[in-house]
Amino acid sequence: MEPIVTVKESCRKCYRCVRSCPVKAIKVEQSHTEIIFDRCIGCGNCLSNCPQQAKVVTDKATVTEELLGSGREVVAVLGSSFPTYFHNVKPGQLVGGLKRLGFGEVHEGAYGAELIAADYARITASGDRPHITSHCPAIVDLIERHYPKLLPYLVPVVTPMVAMGRFLKGVLGPRSRVVYISSCIAAKFETQMQETRGAIDVVLTYKELDEIFRSRGIVLSSLAEEPFDGVPPGNGRLFPLSEGTFRAFSIPADPFDTEIVAACGEVNVMGIINDLAAGRISPRIADLRFCYDGCIGGPGRNRTVTEFYRRNLVINHYREAVPYRTAPRYQGTRDAVPLRRAFASKHARLEAPKANDIRKILQATNKYSLKDELNCRACGYGTCREYAVAVFQGLAEIEMCLPYTLQQLEEDRGRLIQKYELARRELEREYGDEFIVGNDRKTLEVLDLIKQVGPTPTTVLIRGESGTGKELTARAIHRYSRRNDKPLVTVNCTTITDSLLESELFGHKRGAFTGAIADKKGLFEAADGGTIFLDEIGDITPKLQAELLRVLDMGEVRPVGGTAAKKVDVRLIAATNRNLEEGVREGWFREDLYYRLNVFAITMPPLRSRVESIPLLAHHFLEKASTKLNKKIVAIEERAIKALMQYPWPGNIREMQNVIERASVLTHDDVIRHENLPRAFSESYADDSLADLDTRSSFRAERERHVVKLEKKLVQRFLAEANGNVSQAAKMANIPRRTFYRLLDKYRLKERDARGRHLVDGR
Repeated sequence: MEPIVTVKESCRKCYRCVRSCPVKAIKVEQSHTEIIFDRCIGCGNCLSNCPQQAKVVTDKATVTEELLGSGREVVAVLGSSFPTYFHNVKPGQLVGGLKRLGFGEVHEGAYGAELIAADYARITASGDRPHITSHCPAIVDLIERHYPKLLPYLVPVVTPMVAMGRFLKGVLGPRSRVVYISSCIAAKFETQMQETRGAIDVVLTYKELDEIFRSRGIVLSSLAEEPFDGVPPGNGRLFPLSEGTFRAFSIPADPFDTEIVAACGEVNVMGIINDLAAGRISPRIADLRFCYDGCIGGPGRNRTVTEFYRRNLVINHYREAVPYRTAPRYQGTRDAVPLRRAFASKHARLEAPKANDIRKILQATNKYSLKDELNCRACGYGTCREYAVAVFQGLAEIEMCLPYTLQQLEEDRGRLIQKYELARRELEREYGDEFIVGNDRKTLEVLDLIKQVGPTPTTVLIRGESGTGKELTARAIHRYSRRNDKPLVTVNCTTITDSLLESELFGHKRGAFTGAIADKKGLFEAADGGTIFLDEIGDITPKLQAELLRVLDMGEVRPVGGTAAKKVDVRLIAATNRNLEEGVREGWFREDLYYRLNVFAITMPPLRSRVESIPLLAHHFLEKASTKLNKKIVAIEERAIKALMQYPWPGNIREMQNVIERASVLTHDDVIRHENLPRAFSESYADDSLADLDTRSSFRAERERHVVKLEKKLVQRFLAEANGNVSQAAKMANIPRRTFYRLLDKYRLKERDARGRHLVDGR
């Protein structure tokens, strides 16, 4: 069973484990990251750095529970850093808790350091150099798997944990079981090595032991103290501290002596290992521990206490007199423990890529030259070339390159925006106002022209004032064409700056201008096979006119900054409200482009020349407004229709649609009345005399119409005479104030009176 496993469902491939792994023993799979145990050194960085907690230690608590219930003698060995984790209880209470779980004996692992002290002192005193102490399993794995040339420098002595296990098995017999409890994750790996197998049966972390206590409901602080078993250690209790090795092994050390080097932590250790491998240094002893702050800073440490406090806890425990109960069987067995160990190369050789392989991988992430290699280290590798090697060896994937991924996201964003615009316009084409409303002669002539030119591939120029429905006509032409199953792309040439319009229409290449971080398709290419509608074409610059002429003549577009042209099959419909003939004479519009556009012209009549269709249009826009506002409006009164027909409509259809929507908002019932229209319609509609009497209306209807107008003028007059004071105006009119307020509401006079004064309540 592997000591560390990946919970695949939790892994989100954030690559933090890759970045934190000092030997890059993480392989990126399709849906998760996996540990490569042939390369792993058991440092535990992937455990402590995974934000999703997808890397977890194999559950040894269950195995321990099974051992305790097996009937065999099970012995617990507390790693020498145990006071730093269980700092809130006394050592004797921890012993009591372990025995409550079912452990027959509880030993201090610090005695293991004393078991190997003599051999260490003897070997390191020899003239050979350098000597690398091997009591850190992560350092041993690092050298065996990644720096095999340093194997001769490893001190051939087992770790204190293995020495303790062999000592106990020698005393208690092979049927006994030893559970070692520590903060070291690498110790779990060490028990599975062939050279040390059998000494320790299970390695538990302090956290796993704490969880067992909680599951059993054991509160350590409430227990009575019990003595340790075995042999009480001396200097071995200082072993977990940085440089504690020298004190535990009785090796004299001077901090200014370059013959003895001590280093803790990944950065320092990797630096010294590299220096040793390169031959830059050659100390007599190099005491290395992979964990920061030594064993008290291991991955299974108690994170609630500081380094300084942890050091104090270990030193205080060293000075304390801890009760012991040493059985006679532990006397005189020290020299019989086998402590020698051999090391072998376990170097996992991976296929080395060739220069061409590296170049292909770099180019796949848009790195074509040295300046493109940012070496940002976001992927977890030191340089882009190290990352490329990892990709070749199957350890990494292309998407781990952050600059490349961001560039891809930006390109995808651009493509999605284009697709969204096309989809939105297609929906408008499918469900929008694609039909032209009107029954006047000029509208019918336009409809006839649309039906004739629609099925052909002819370029169409739509002319007319603003708001006459030129885009609506273009949509109708596209609907009648044989391209109606392809996109219709609309572009308003006045809403995009000249510098960007060329890029929007024809696309651009990466690096063509500032901000062009990726290739981009133009709208002509997006509309390939369909239709493109260029509104207000008379406003484009001469340079764009030349490019547009190229598209019409050659049927190809050339992206900004590009040299190769792309063929496109696009039907062009253009529109303008300007006099292009005058532009040709004055020189602001190309004559050749004018003749290529003006193949088939459709002139949209202004609304003032389509008076007969105004009632039909008004009711059409009324239905639209009613739906949009979610307001039931069923009709427009006759006076309002007449006012609409008398108005000159400078804004044409667009203005009329807005007027009807505004009136729909203002009406208080289900009918749009003349009073709901803007003031300009009252001024254009003569209604001051009885000359406009409708002889077809009844006497009552005509009387009501004029009574309403007179009533409004009376209310305005009383307000003016009362200087906007509502109570005073109601008193002068001899009607209740509440009735006067209803009249104000009816004629929309609540905010200001006829003279522009604010209304005042006289209460």
